[in-house]
Amino acid sequence: MSPDWQAIRAEFPALGNWTCLNTATYGQLPRRAVEAAGRHWTRRDELACSDFLEWYDDMHRVRDAIARLIHASPGDIAFVPNAATGLAIVTSGLGLKPGEVVTLADEFPNNLYIPGGRQVCWERFYESIDARTRMVALSEVNYCTGFRPPLEDIARFLRERNVLFLIDGTQSVGALQFDVEKLRPDVLVVHGYKWLISPTGAGFLYVAPDLREILPPNVTGWRSHRAWRDVDRLHHGTPVLKETAEKYEGGGLPFADLYAMEASVNLLLEIGPKAIEQRVRELAGSVRQRLLRLGAEAQETGSQIVAAKFPGQDPSRLARELKARRVLVSARRGYLRVSPHFYNNEEDLDRMEAELRRLL
Repeated sequence: MSPDWQAIRAEFPALGNWTCLNTATYGQLPRRAVEAAGRHWTRRDELACSDFLEWYDDMHRVRDAIARLIHASPGDIAFVPNAATGLAIVTSGLGLKPGEVVTLADEFPNNLYIPGGRQVCWERFYESIDARTRMVALSEVNYCTGFRPPLEDIARFLRERNVLFLIDGTQSVGALQFDVEKLRPDVLVVHGYKWLISPTGAGFLYVAPDLREILPPNVTGWRSHRAWRDVDRLHHGTPVLKETAEKYEGGGLPFADLYAMEASVNLLLEIGPKAIEQRVRELAGSVRQRLLRLGAEAQETGSQIVAAKFPGQDPSRLARELKARRVLVSARRGYLRVSPHFYNNEEDLDRMEAELRRLL
């Protein structure tokens, strides 16, 4: 049975006042996520935080929901406040030296800023992997152009050469299906505020079991020791780490944000990742055709992000003018970027096209 997209759309109150076609910048929160966060604050008042250890028990549910979404195990998942933190855990923990990390030249700044990393163009990517290379860091979908590299081929190529593979799924997970069993990356990092329709500050880090054996945490705290739950007799001395990815968390967690993320991930699971991917790619295809009709240059990328150039037009001006008309898109490095999620519909695209036509 096809999802009832109109009923699902009602979960997102912001859509009543705005035409939101900018999920690549910020996704919209569903009502259930806001309510889940609110229940946590109410619970704190009612119980005066006397049940704080139960909050950590609840986090096992959140790990399980995330694991089901990406076909992993709950023990593979650590919570991180953003993708930059997840990237830092890996790069600092591995002690990477200059030249040992390869990324693409037009990547998101997180990957470009890796100390000593080598930036290569896509056309020379494979030939750039050499004896120095210890890790490749790539986004599943490029934040600017929507380019979607062939992750399966890359993962296979890197495994054959014993090169670690870190994927940033912030610009894709929640919209496109992701299967760690199939891809077998060493690391997947996701900040959930975009396509995972979660609050800023709610993210996760997947670390493959083999890598966890050699990757130390770069932050240690009271929860680093495997028996941290014995709060009456907290461990004094060198911590004995857990084998699960939880060892990378170190201290306390942003519970309200994580309860909200759980509600959002469960919504994605209820709708179905396959149905969501089909929906967002159909909407992106419709966006592209509309922009082409208006005279844009826009390539098919296989992703849910459409990047267009209008000859003689400033995309920053267009994005500002559309925002003034309550139509949200974005400008990125010379492109007008349109990024619909499953909660959008053809009426949203009609409005964007009509307003853009007036501006052009």
